[in-house]
Amino acid sequence: MKIGAPDKAPSSIAAAVTDFLKAPKMLIGGTSCDGEAGSFDVFNPADGTVLASVPEASEADVDRAVAAAGATMAGTWGSMSGAGRTGLMLKLADLIEENGEELAQLETLENGKSIMMSRLIEVMSSAEYIRYMAGWATKIRGETLDVSIAIPPGTQYTAFTRKEPVGVVAAITPWNFPLNMAVWKIAPALAAGCTVVLKPAEETPLTSLRLVELVREAGFPDGVVNVVTGGGAVGAALVRHPGVNKITFTGSTETGKKIGVQAMQDVKPVTLELGGKAPMVMFDDMDLSLLGPAAGIGIFLNAGQTCCAGARLFIQRGIYKEAVSVLKNIVSSLPIGPGMDPANQINPLVSAKHHAHVKGAIDKGIEDGATPLLSGEAPDAGYFVAPQLFEGAGAQSALMQDEVFGPVATITPFDTEDEVIAMANDVRYGLGASLWSRDINRVMRLVPKVQAGTVWINSHNIPDQNMPFGGFKQSGIGREHGSGALDNFLETKSVCVAYS
Repeated sequence: MKIGAPDKAPSSIAAAVTDFLKAPKMLIGGTSCDGEAGSFDVFNPADGTVLASVPEASEADVDRAVAAAGATMAGTWGSMSGAGRTGLMLKLADLIEENGEELAQLETLENGKSIMMSRLIEVMSSAEYIRYMAGWATKIRGETLDVSIAIPPGTQYTAFTRKEPVGVVAAITPWNFPLNMAVWKIAPALAAGCTVVLKPAEETPLTSLRLVELVREAGFPDGVVNVVTGGGAVGAALVRHPGVNKITFTGSTETGKKIGVQAMQDVKPVTLELGGKAPMVMFDDMDLSLLGPAAGIGIFLNAGQTCCAGARLFIQRGIYKEAVSVLKNIVSSLPIGPGMDPANQINPLVSAKHHAHVKGAIDKGIEDGATPLLSGEAPDAGYFVAPQLFEGAGAQSALMQDEVFGPVATITPFDTEDEVIAMANDVRYGLGASLWSRDINRVMRLVPKVQAGTVWINSHNIPDQNMPFGGFKQSGIGREHGSGALDNFLETKSVCVAYS
């Protein structure tokens, strides 16, 4: 079922979605299966009802998935040409579009986000990302090297490098953009020639389970992409598995640290895209008409459940009062409600647990002396939190230092460039940041001083498939997107040939 108009509410849940929810399965070695550890429930954040019962993988299931990935890596997939991989990936992108409305509805049902976002970001952006990465499968190359080896005398040498797939990849994804994040992991791994065992977040496994069905339909060899579902124990078993050659993880900094420790113990390469507490620095000369997209996209996109959300606003004193007044009006007018209605711009948080976390962060902020500026109300049913802006949060308070990952932001005035750069960098994170100014000289002077993997200018929270994405400090290790994304899944082999 092709994707619906992005801004149109579905008239009903698609029959294919209803059928899929009856019995979603894992995929191991090309075979759909239940989990040996039983099952667990997935909930609809809009009303708290059970959506589906999903397989719970056992350690034996993880063993089988890794073995299947390893076997096809050593067989049909490992010997396939780059052009062959490109063709299969392009077919998968087409299938994602052909089944786009089903995937979008599944995403909104399990995650709660706007159906518009599910259609445009989760589905369309994912298909385009696969196409982008498919092109790199035929462009993997090494280099020839001039060498100066003089032993034994009279022998000549030629050296070159090869780029080879790292092998079996453990891909662990978060719940905020489930389908899109799965594709961010799978697509470059496949382009590089690797096989994958995917472990989606337990809150949002449904679109990943449907995605691997499309992988099979596209004609990939059995075992190229496998999916195991469950809680943290499943992820831990996958990370420490001796048959896994590479780990790629997106999620919280706390979990990322644990994965990093295990990876170091096993001496495995690891890519970590972790938390953020992004600053948005707004100067007196900024275009105030940009406050709308700054709030809607920069701060409250996906109800603030984005790692690059501009949760800390720093506004220069000359426009402070006016900007705060405008922001209050904008944020208080954002419609709150279920994601199936694209008119709603603040949708539910992903789970009861996360709902309690965000509410607790708001209460802690008030307890620590910050002043809430809004008094909005959220629906009683489901996991909704009304958006909130705070003034007066202390620089070292939890509200300023810790990732809330919800529709919450602080606002702080500043006077000078040096003052605001010091405040912007005064966190353990460094994923994203933005500078808002008409002065190109100021912008170019300050960009090198901002400690973040991405610095947007007069925009925020907008990635691109060709632009490297990752963090400084405790926001991660490595970069995704662009040609460099393939390097995460390739080993460099030097070859040295001696001849007379």
